[in-house]
Amino acid sequence: MSEPDGAGSWAAGVTAGFIDPLSMEEDPAELFAGDAGTLDMDVRRVLVQLLRRKFLVAEKNPAQWRTLLENQQIIESRMHDLFVRLVVDQDRGVAYKQQVRSMELDVPILLKDDPYNRAETLVLVHLRTVFQRERGTGETSARVDIEELEQTVLTYFDPHDLNLARRQQEVRNAVQRLVTEGLLAEESAGRYRITPMVEVVLSTEKLAELNQWLREQNEATA
Repeated sequence: MSEPDGAGSWAAGVTAGFIDPLSMEEDPAELFAGDAGTLDMDVRRVLVQLLRRKFLVAEKNPAQWRTLLENQQIIESRMHDLFVRLVVDQDRGVAYKQQVRSMELDVPILLKDDPYNRAETLVLVHLRTVFQRERGTGETSARVDIEELEQTVLTYFDPHDLNLARRQQEVRNAVQRLVTEGLLAEESAGRYRITPMVEVVLSTEKLAELNQWLREQNEATA
């Protein structure tokens, strides 16, 4: 009975005790000494950005966004190894991560909540309200001025607090955080465009809850 095609060469390799190794040209290139990773440099950068920052925004990082879409499956797999879920919202052009939580599994928590303080929450509620209102009228974008933000947000502060400068600084600090996170984009000095990510951070249901809470707080201090 004759051997299958190639069986002779395979048997010779086994007899010799070796299997021909891949050529060095086919090995993944090391990016640093002892590198055991298999991802390209650009893919690793995207993975790190997703883990470090709250959002990856297509508009601000078009090259990284393309890399993410081209390598979404492997990036998602690496994040799942860390019990972190990847969410890619192509309609809004934003990607972000969520901590996996389970009643059935003892999941180690990697991502720690970084809650918004009072001023940041108040600014966020106003931005979400304006964004919702403008979208409801058919506008494709919504914008606010820092003066408008201050006037609105300061009405929710303690009316007995006479330190106006400190309260204004709290609002401006809140705005700066939201700019850093990509919820606001400064178009000119004191003029900001509200990005669609405000819908990701604050759902319609959560906005309604917060607005109700703010009304109750105002009534209590009136």
